[in-house]
Order: sequence, then C-alpha cells, then structure tokens
Amino acid sequence: MPFSTVIILVIVILVALIFTLTNGLHDASSVVATFISCGAANPIQAISLAAFCGFAGALTSGNAVANTISGIVTIPTEASLLQVLLAAMTGAVVWNLITWKLGFPSSSTHALVGGLVGAVWVARGTNYILWGWSELIGPGHQLLGVMKIVVALIVSPLLGFIAAFILQSISNLVLRNAKFSINGSIKKIQWIMAGLLAYSHGANDTQKTVGIIWLALASASYSNSQVDLIWVKGLAGVVMFAGTLLGGWPIMKTIGRDIYTIRPIHSLNSQLSSGGCLVLATALGAPVSTTHVVVGSVIGVGGADEFRMVNWKIGQEIVIAWCITIPASAIVAGLVFYVLHLVK
Repeated sequence: MPFSTVIILVIVILVALIFTLTNGLHDASSVVATFISCGAANPIQAISLAAFCGFAGALTSGNAVANTISGIVTIPTEASLLQVLLAAMTGAVVWNLITWKLGFPSSSTHALVGGLVGAVWVARGTNYILWGWSELIGPGHQLLGVMKIVVALIVSPLLGFIAAFILQSISNLVLRNAKFSINGSIKKIQWIMAGLLAYSHGANDTQKTVGIIWLALASASYSNSQVDLIWVKGLAGVVMFAGTLLGGWPIMKTIGRDIYTIRPIHSLNSQLSSGGCLVLATALGAPVSTTHVVVGSVIGVGGADEFRMVNWKIGQEIVIAWCITIPASAIVAGLVFYVLHLVK
C-alpha cells in the first residue's frame, strides 16, 4: 500500500473519531439533560452513568445501522474514496462544533449524512449517491439509502413526541392524587431509565462511525477478513465515552431548562419514550438522532402537561437548525473535497 494512502487513511480515522467525540458532546448531553434538570442526579453522576452505559452499548451493538450509513455511498471502495470520506467527516465535525458552541441541540446524524452527500456530489456526481427514491416508489417499496435516513430522522422525533404526550397524559390521570414524596421513587427509577437510554444511544450512534471507518479500511484495500469489527466498535466507544465525560453543558441547558420546566415525572416519561424509540430504530437499522428524539419527547411531556408553558420559540429555532444541518454540512464537505482535489 502506498505510504500516502496510509497517511490519508489514518487522517480519515482520526477525523471520524473527532466526529464521534463531538457526537458524544451533542447527543450524550441530550441523554442526561432532563435527568439533571429535575434533580434526580448531579451533573457528574449523570455524565458518568451515561458514559459507562453508552460505552457498553457501543461494544454490544450490531451492524445494521453501520450498514445503512456505509450504504449511502455507491463509489467503489478504492483509494480515491478516502478523500471523499475525509471531506464528509470534516463537514460533519465543523457543523457539530458550530451548533455545540451555540447550544443548538442539532443532529450529528444529519451532519454526517450531509457531509457524505456533499462530498460525493462534488467528487463524482449525484449518480454515486444512493438516494433511495426509485427503491421507495418501485415494486418492493424499500426504504434504502438517504431516504431511509431522512424518513427515520423525521419520524423518530414525532414518535418521541407522541409517546411522551401519551405517557404524560396517563401519568397526570394516575398520579393526580399522589403525594409529593412520590418524586423520590420516580428519581430512583430514572437511574435505570437513564442508563438504558444511554445504552441505546451508544448502540445506535457509534455504529455511524463504525460504518465510516469500515468504508475507509475497505478503500485502503483491507478485506473483511483482515479487520475485526469489534476493535472498531471499541475504539468508537472509547471516544464516545470521552465525549460524554467532557459534557455538552450549553445543549443540556437548552433541553433541560429552556424548552419546559422539567419535573421528575416529566423526565421519566421523556426517558421512557426516547429509549423506546432508540431501541426500535437500532433494531431496524435506522440511524436516528438521539437529540431529535429527546427534544421531541420533552416537548411532548410539556404539551400534555401545560401546553402554554412550553417555550415554542426555542422549538422553532431548533427546527430551523435541523433543516439547515444537512445542506450546511454538505456545503462544507463539498468545499473541503474541492480544496483537497486542488492540492493533490
């Protein structure tokens, strides 16, 4: 293998791990935001729990989500694909850092998809992107490629909202005469639910990095038999663990305080609905955004409890950030690839 290819491969893997680190800052922050804001745990306890459970999820996850991510690109696994992947990951990292700094709970998955689409588009054209349009409207009506991801990213927060709204409505009915002391038991239950939510996050989100690194290794002429996926998962899990420990405090504040005043029962219902959506998505191989699902669930519990007290303005700003994430990261990735091509 040429030495230049080895260098690019190493850089691609490093940038993919940096993306995983920013993913930990973004989505892991979402996992523990309500857990902290309702007083069930202090930040150190919550972040530590999320980090350990997320790492366990990364190690024991399957490959369905990774296969979906790697399936977006239809460029043959050759050395030139490494530059495409490098540009794609750079675009995703840049957007993640911008939204993290601004405290916007944006989607790392959106950023990654946008980066891949932008880089491949500039490098080879639209024919090398598996859009999934024809497969969806064809005889089999299959959800593949970009369409599968976009549908999952749209549907998942809606499911989170609906599930949380229903759970909160039931809770309001069942606990209408409950004593204030019940909050102590609800806070304890949240430790279990927060751990399961963090586990689901680790199982779903690290597979996105695994898919990119797997493509990069294949592009550098490593065959499937030469590379054991477990070390790739372990590496991604360790970096996600580190990103979680660093904490994304601006995003925690936005989700935990700025959307709705979270009480213990709100947090528990948000965790239940979010965790259920993530487990379902991982089983179906759909790379969803933990942030999207959690935000949807927080708005759901708020809407069911006190509709007028929900800060809908924050919700509007978040939706705007969601809508521009894919094109913004795609533009950055396309520019990065163009620069790399010029200096080649």
